[in-house]
Amino acid sequence: MTVTESTDLEALAGRAALELEDATASEILAWTHEQFGPAWCVTSSMEDAVVAHLASKVAPGVDVVFLDTGYHFPETIGTRDAVEAVYDVNVITVHPELTVVEQDAKYGPALHDRDPDACCAMRKVAPLERALTDYRAWATGLRRDDSPSRANTPVVSWDARRRKVKIAPIARWTQDDVEAYIAEHGVLTNPLLMDGYASIGCAPCTRRVAPGEDARAGRWAGLGKTECGIHA
Repeated sequence: MTVTESTDLEALAGRAALELEDATASEILAWTHEQFGPAWCVTSSMEDAVVAHLASKVAPGVDVVFLDTGYHFPETIGTRDAVEAVYDVNVITVHPELTVVEQDAKYGPALHDRDPDACCAMRKVAPLERALTDYRAWATGLRRDDSPSRANTPVVSWDARRRKVKIAPIARWTQDDVEAYIAEHGVLTNPLLMDGYASIGCAPCTRRVAPGEDARAGRWAGLGKTECGIHA
């Protein structure tokens, strides 16, 4: 991508953030497909398939990128397989450069306990950046009510680190909106959501949440960490 192209995309993202603020999620994704054709993708942690389902309706066969960190719950892998089988999407599973065994041998066992930022950087952030190389835009399931750090999430923004347009079609949705959409459309969800998990990441770094806790309180509990670095 040239500097001029990057500047044009950044300006496009800035305009779209304002113009699409009150648009529906489907309208935002339709705009994305109109602008970028096959050069955009959805990223999914397979906590649920809401954005993948929405995207499949406006762009059948859309790429859905899933980061297989090697530490996922079996239920998460099962959700990925179900999404691939049921929806009109192309699931692309991306792996880190090192397997868990290779990482343990190089950096010592349980790096996620000793240095979770380093673990996330190797097993999530770097693989995603490689996966996004050939896309001009990517869509994510970020919502403003996920956590205080996400409260100002734009529906469209410029991802300066990756030089891509970043789409958050359900940024304005509440948890009630998500649950209503899932119920109305029978959207696939991770079974762990029915077992006390409110936000699902890698198994060693995710726990159930107690009543009244923030949805992301179960991620990296006790470590003062709330983000993996993908959305930093």
